[in-house]
Amino acid sequence: MSRRFLILRNILKAWLVLVVLALLLGAFGWQLDGYRLGILFIASAVLLAAAVYWYADRIVMGMVGARELVEGEAPALHSTVERLASRAGVIKPKLYVLADGYPRALSSGRGAGGGSGLAISVGLMGVASPAELEGIVAHELAHLRHRDVLVQTIAVIISSAMIESSRIGGFLQRQLLFVFGPIAAAFVHLLLSQKREFEADRLAAAICDSPHGLADALVRLEQAMQLVGFEASPATEPLYTTNPFAEEGLAALFVSHPPVGERVRRLRELDPDWREKLRAA
Repeated sequence: MSRRFLILRNILKAWLVLVVLALLLGAFGWQLDGYRLGILFIASAVLLAAAVYWYADRIVMGMVGARELVEGEAPALHSTVERLASRAGVIKPKLYVLADGYPRALSSGRGAGGGSGLAISVGLMGVASPAELEGIVAHELAHLRHRDVLVQTIAVIISSAMIESSRIGGFLQRQLLFVFGPIAAAFVHLLLSQKREFEADRLAAAICDSPHGLADALVRLEQAMQLVGFEASPATEPLYTTNPFAEEGLAALFVSHPPVGERVRRLRELDPDWREKLRAA
């Protein structure tokens, strides 16, 4: 699948969400009080979409509790991200840090042209080798290059808002969650294909000149899920490099990542002689 097609497809998805949202709100306003209120609702939808577009990275980073990582705190990491961003052909994203010990990374924002953020947890920086960290960073930069991050961010913001809106029900919160949860999950799956992860893995391997750093990192993240507990809104699942949630309850509805084993297998196949090279080393 060509990269231009991937980029165009993601841009069209973003526009489709805007158009559908505007039409739905416009129809609702029309039913309430005629075309004047309908036009007002459509204008409100456009303004809301513009705010999400320009501030998407900050909205998501606030949702996950990340803070900006200034260059003086981690100059080596900033240098690595800048080098890999140059190789990926994207503007270096703003770096954030997640203060918890769970090894994870995520990206959000508009895409390759800027206005994007990359968050890495303290746990990941503590356990990943340099090659593994480069592989994960390259994977997230690949999402920026393909504009996957734009659609992922939109999907997460809208689905998270739907999940949180169930809280207005008070004692009916659980019942509302049973309604809004599947709708939000269906919206995520409608916008996001698991193929985006395979394509990002492939580009990350090209950026790093090797698929093995990312492959080893995926295995490490998979092992971490079995050892360290993780709690967050399940609607944020599409943002992460791998699915950090146990596939049960509401979280099972939002799984948008392919199995780690399949991703590792495809990465290893990019270098079919890796076993012989390892023995020779």
